[in-house]
Amino acid sequence: MDGAGSLTRSFFRSLRPQADLKAAAIGAVVLLREWVQDKRQERLQEKRAVAKQKAKAVVERTPPPRVIALVERYLPRRVGISMTVLLLIGSCGFGIVKGGHLQDFITAVSDARNAMANSAGFRITSVVINGRKQLSQDEILAIGGVSGRSSLLFLDADSVRDKLKANPWIADATVLKLYPGRLMIEITERQAFALWQEGGRLSVIADDGALLEPYVSRRFLSLPLVVGKGADAQARDFLALLARYPQVNSVTKAAILVGERRWNLRLKDGLDIRLPEQDVGNALAALSKLDKEDKLFSRDIVAVDMRLPDRLVVQLSDDAAKVREDLFKDKKKKKAGDAA
Repeated sequence: MDGAGSLTRSFFRSLRPQADLKAAAIGAVVLLREWVQDKRQERLQEKRAVAKQKAKAVVERTPPPRVIALVERYLPRRVGISMTVLLLIGSCGFGIVKGGHLQDFITAVSDARNAMANSAGFRITSVVINGRKQLSQDEILAIGGVSGRSSLLFLDADSVRDKLKANPWIADATVLKLYPGRLMIEITERQAFALWQEGGRLSVIADDGALLEPYVSRRFLSLPLVVGKGADAQARDFLALLARYPQVNSVTKAAILVGERRWNLRLKDGLDIRLPEQDVGNALAALSKLDKEDKLFSRDIVAVDMRLPDRLVVQLSDDAAKVREDLFKDKKKKKAGDAA
C-alpha cells in the first residue's frame, strides 16, 4: 500500500514543473498582447492629436481674397518662378538700355554667335569683289559691315547690300554667300561727273546729282565746275548741251546757275557770258560762230549779255572803254576843226 502511494506522489511531482512552464508561457503571451495593444493605442492617440491640430489650423486660417484664391486655383505651377526670371531679365534689359550699352550688348552677342559659327567651319575665308574702281576692297567690306569676326552663317546678305547701296559711290550691289566660307560682292559704282560749288563748299557729284564726297583730291581737278543752288541736279543736261559746241566748251571755266532758272558761263580768261533762259542752244551756236568769225573771246571785253532775244550787248573792259572814249573825242575834235 505504501509502495503504491509513493509511486503516485512521485508521478505528480514530475508533472508539476511542466505545468509551471506552461503557465509562464501563457502569462508572457498575455503580457505581450497587452503591450502591443498599449502601443497601438498610443499611436492612435498621437494621430488623433495631429489631426486635431491640423483641423484647428485650417479652421483658424483666414480665407484669402477671392482674386487670390482664383489665382492659386487656376494659375499654372511654377509660374511664380517664371515671372521672377522674366522680371530679372526685364530689369537687366532696362539697365542696358538706360545706361546706353545696348549697342555694346548687341555687338557682344553677335561676336559670340559668330565665334561659335566660325569654330564650326563657317568662317569667311575668301572674298571676291567685282566692279570696284574708286573704292578699295577694305573700304567696301567696312561699308558693308563685314569684319574678320564675321561668319558666313550669320551674315545677313540683304543688310550688307542695303549698307553698300547707302554709300553715295555705290549705285547698286549684289551679295552672294557661297557656303561654307566664300563671299562674293558685285557692285556698280557711280562715276565722278563734275565739281559742284554751293555756299562756299566744293563737292564731287555724279551725273544724277548725287553728292559723292567733299572735294579733297586733285584727281578730280579736271572735272567741269558748276556753281549755284540746284546746279547739281541740272548739270548733266546743261553740260551735255555745252559739249555740242566745243568752240565754247573748250574755253569755259565754270557754268553758273542763276536763280535756278538760267546759266552764265565764266570763261578761262575771266569773260562772263550771260545766257538766256530760253533757246540756250541757239545762243551757244551764235557764240561759237562769233568767235570763229570775229574772234569774240579774244577781244578786250569783260561780258557778253545774250538775255535779250533780239540783240547782243558787249561790255568793254575799263581800258578798252577809255581807248574808245578817247577815240570818240579825237573824232569830235577833228570834225570841229574841219567845220572851222
